[in-house]
Amino acid sequence: MSEIEARLAELEQLGLHRRLRLISGPQGPRVLLDGKPVLLLCSNNYLGLADHPRVREAAAEAAMRWGVGAGASRLVSGTMTIHRRLEERLAEWEGSESCVLFGSGYLANIGVIGALAGKGDTIFSDELNHASIIDGARLSKAQVVVYRHADSEHLHWCLRRHGGTGRQLIVTDAVFSMDGDIAPLQDIVELAQEHGARTIVDEAHATGLLGPGGRGAVAEAGLQGEVDVLIGTLSKSLGSYGAYVCTSAELSDYLINTARSLIFSTAPGPPAIAGALAALDLLQERPHRVERLHAAARALRGALAKEGFPIEPSEMPIVPLVVGEERDALRMCKAALSKGVFAQAIRPPTVPAGTSRLRLAAMASHTPVELRQAAKTLGEAARTLGLDPASMGSRPANRPRRPEEEDVDQQEPAMDAPFDIEREIRIRRAA
Repeated sequence: MSEIEARLAELEQLGLHRRLRLISGPQGPRVLLDGKPVLLLCSNNYLGLADHPRVREAAAEAAMRWGVGAGASRLVSGTMTIHRRLEERLAEWEGSESCVLFGSGYLANIGVIGALAGKGDTIFSDELNHASIIDGARLSKAQVVVYRHADSEHLHWCLRRHGGTGRQLIVTDAVFSMDGDIAPLQDIVELAQEHGARTIVDEAHATGLLGPGGRGAVAEAGLQGEVDVLIGTLSKSLGSYGAYVCTSAELSDYLINTARSLIFSTAPGPPAIAGALAALDLLQERPHRVERLHAAARALRGALAKEGFPIEPSEMPIVPLVVGEERDALRMCKAALSKGVFAQAIRPPTVPAGTSRLRLAAMASHTPVELRQAAKTLGEAARTLGLDPASMGSRPANRPRRPEEEDVDQQEPAMDAPFDIEREIRIRRAA
């Protein structure tokens, strides 16, 4: 057995092996998964726009008019009129001076963070930030201070302790993708202003879910114009692919000249940009889609509560069912899938060890009947496996830290970090 085969076998034994599943047809509430019809309950197509006829038609027409690919990076010959059109529309929609399109949310985060912080600077990052934020901070070579999840007091403590020379940057997700909770943005902005730090807010899972007209958590908090950099994605509520950065005209110019992931990546293809434009049109013309999403979220949460899951009433469509152990999460995923409900098992390193879960996501295109049936299926799956639905509600509270752990800079590997196979195997062996 080769070294690679041995590690794959051990990952399988530990319940950490992953494989690709094939979906046939467009992303909708129901799909064919590996040839079997299922209810899709783990997609980020929150507003159901990925398969909307107008979005599909716009992408097809763009392919005929502008071609499929942009052919070069933004700074060579890859910036087309359709890119500029979407940038202008997004800047207006988000209430910012300027907007720059990137190839993906991952590229946007590593590019922006690397451009705004470097050696001698300090980045303050929520411990549950997305991998793209974590990787951007690491690649920047700045000092990284990780503060407790959504803990404004600990962030304040970290800023006082580490607020020295160099630039300071506070980076947070607006909505945390694995738990569906919201960052304390008002506190973060106030602390940033007090300490002279810049703020970056990633609205990937907030756009279309929160705020007036689905503009996101920053708009919901009334902070438009007070966040230095707002990063959004085209790939979730807008149903396409790519990302955008809304900021000042000065910072936009700076990013165009310094963000390596922008400079050295081919520009997004015209069909994806046209699809996002059509989706933005739909969101602005029909803001009731956001309310439909909220109604679906309420229906899913209410149905899960009736099945015994300790789910709080809310309009957030992201619902974690924290199972705990990796193998149990896999077993529950398979049991639900056998009954026609696809809710993917999420395991380390995407979530902290001991918090493996089924991460559910309602869509505006789900019906209440579908969601009630899905909740019933999940309840039956848990009970059949001997798992207690009452124990599956949300991420467990952070464990108490010793005084010497108050500064968590580099002391604990951040969650959602790059998957270190050797480390994961060592941890499981020790356990």
